[in-house]
Amino acid sequence: MKTFLFQGDSITDANRDDDNDDSLGCGYAFLLASDLLKNKKDEFRFINRGNSGDRITDVYVRIKEDIINLKPDMMSILIGVNDVSHELTQNCGVTPEKFEKIYSMLIEEVTEALPEIKIFILEPFIMKGIHTEARWDEFSCEVHKMAKASANIAKKFNLYFIPLQDKFDAAAADGNHRYWSVDGIHPSAAGHQLIKEELQKAITKTLDS
Repeated sequence: MKTFLFQGDSITDANRDDDNDDSLGCGYAFLLASDLLKNKKDEFRFINRGNSGDRITDVYVRIKEDIINLKPDMMSILIGVNDVSHELTQNCGVTPEKFEKIYSMLIEEVTEALPEIKIFILEPFIMKGIHTEARWDEFSCEVHKMAKASANIAKKFNLYFIPLQDKFDAAAADGNHRYWSVDGIHPSAAGHQLIKEELQKAITKTLDS
């Protein structure tokens, strides 16, 4: 049985029960696990350790307890938007340069401890909404930098990279951003389904190879 670990911030957390390892929240992690468990019975165990509010520095702090000690065979990471939003709203974010440096340290240590692990890097994304429109140019510019840094990490370590920004932009081409994101940062039910589908495509290719 393979263990699949979801890592990230509130988008991954999606209101999971922190005290229950079987709780996957109500977002893309739950949707993906539901589909794979239905069609690949007894092949997977899913764990969600996404934490609301996390930046890359917070994920790094949790590296032993919430990644290495769990010994996952596969892991996805969706992180980056809080590194921007915390800086713009609370002056306690993470610069793109530091983001990439800490992300690199995280992957280096995880792959050293778990050399057979397969890692999927999900691209951080942003949309127009109540949390982002007032400072849209700054949000858009800085999240784009985090997305580029995430892609750099995937390339550096030869990991799977799942683009999401273009997918959300295309989905909201009619201008109905709220259908896909409730506030510009957190996906709606449809948005979570979009993330699930893109991640599942990558996982399926991995399993079939």
